[in-house]
Amino acid sequence: MLKHTKPAPDVLARIGDIVGPRGLVTDAGDMAPYLRDWRELYEGRALAVVRPAGTEEVAAVVRVCAETRTPIVPQGGNTGMCGAATPDSAGTAIVMALGRMNRIIEVDALNNTATVEAGCILANVQQAAAAADRLFPLSLGAEGSCQIGGNLSTNAGGINVLRYGNTRDLVLGLEVVLADGRVWNGLRGLRKDNTGYDLKHLFIGAEGTLGIITQAVLKLFPRPSGRITAFAAVPSAAAAVELLALLRQHCGDRVGAFELISRNCLEMVLRRIPGTRGPVAAVEPWYVLAELSDMRADRALRNEFERALAAGIERKLVSDAAVAESEAQAQGFWRLRESIPEAARVEGLVYRHDIAVAVSRVPDFIAAASAALEANFPGVHIICFGHLGDGNLHFNAFVPGRSRDDARARAATDVNRVVHDVVYRFGGSVSAEHGIGQAKRDELRHYKSEVELELMRTLKRALDPHDLMNPGKVL
Repeated sequence: MLKHTKPAPDVLARIGDIVGPRGLVTDAGDMAPYLRDWRELYEGRALAVVRPAGTEEVAAVVRVCAETRTPIVPQGGNTGMCGAATPDSAGTAIVMALGRMNRIIEVDALNNTATVEAGCILANVQQAAAAADRLFPLSLGAEGSCQIGGNLSTNAGGINVLRYGNTRDLVLGLEVVLADGRVWNGLRGLRKDNTGYDLKHLFIGAEGTLGIITQAVLKLFPRPSGRITAFAAVPSAAAAVELLALLRQHCGDRVGAFELISRNCLEMVLRRIPGTRGPVAAVEPWYVLAELSDMRADRALRNEFERALAAGIERKLVSDAAVAESEAQAQGFWRLRESIPEAARVEGLVYRHDIAVAVSRVPDFIAAASAALEANFPGVHIICFGHLGDGNLHFNAFVPGRSRDDARARAATDVNRVVHDVVYRFGGSVSAEHGIGQAKRDELRHYKSEVELELMRTLKRALDPHDLMNPGKVL
């Protein structure tokens, strides 16, 4: 990583001429929310926060930064978990916040695409698709504030990966401002295009280290007319995996979401989040939140779902289940799942792990990682939940005696290394959907092969030779 010197004194004046007074934030108080991450683990400094109004302004600002060797930290809704959108402490970078670039440019219902700017809130894209009787399936807890550019840059996952794939699978084209200020226009709404390298995939998941995504062509899908949600108590993680297989056997690809929730998680949410209540009476170590969707009416879908759950009860995979009777009840089920990160934040210092292993190995991983944590940190309190359908678990832990007020405890990586060593042993990934940012740079170096790392460095040097795009992140 290159060292950056203090930029030329006129750099902010030149940027101000490009973006105008609405687009340049230099007041310390106004800048503060952009300099701290959502988890309040990372806080940096910046020359300014720049809020461009369009691609042309982004490109012009980047050209000034390239000329003056001023680093750029791209930022969307600032809801990330790994500090990727937070500047370092040097104070030599600008934060490029894209929230003003929030136009939904076109919804093409016949082509099943939406062309949007990077600053669009995810929920607004979902609503625009729904208005055209289409579905944009990316859905996650922060969808009311996260932005499409950030979703693309981290290759976000969410609850519908099982049926529709990660964000990478939901993109047909991109527009990107490169590190020298040139604009690559790859806004193609094509399902087939074999003309050379598929360049968009260089930037999806790159966390702003190779360029700044400014627009995207997103895939839309027919909007399901039927949706059924159920919350079930299961005796073990192994039973949950078997239930998933049974549900897919009965319902095929209608299974849109299949979430695993530990009893510890549910109790924490009920304790910390006002207005929540348990959906089932049974007390089990694990619960499943599953959802089916289809173009058929709710009644036919419900009957199919209930037959599958009955088969699960007969096989002793399920001890109790509640099928939502209304949209409000379904939303209540989902609120329990989506409130887990906020409840954990209130609870105290949590060591978060966003990992993936093969679905079939999830039960053995949970047992092995739990045993490893308990052996190293007696009395550890584990809260495990996640997208069981694609093997992505949030295997998080509270360690007795460690507090958010203790800087050394916040910075400690000993808990992470114990969990990630088990992940590596199981052939898994230490980052399933949250990215690398600055939180997992050392983990990337520790677990990736030298060949993979060198290929990544080669791409970085080729596209950003002066290390101006989000320096210190990923690599």
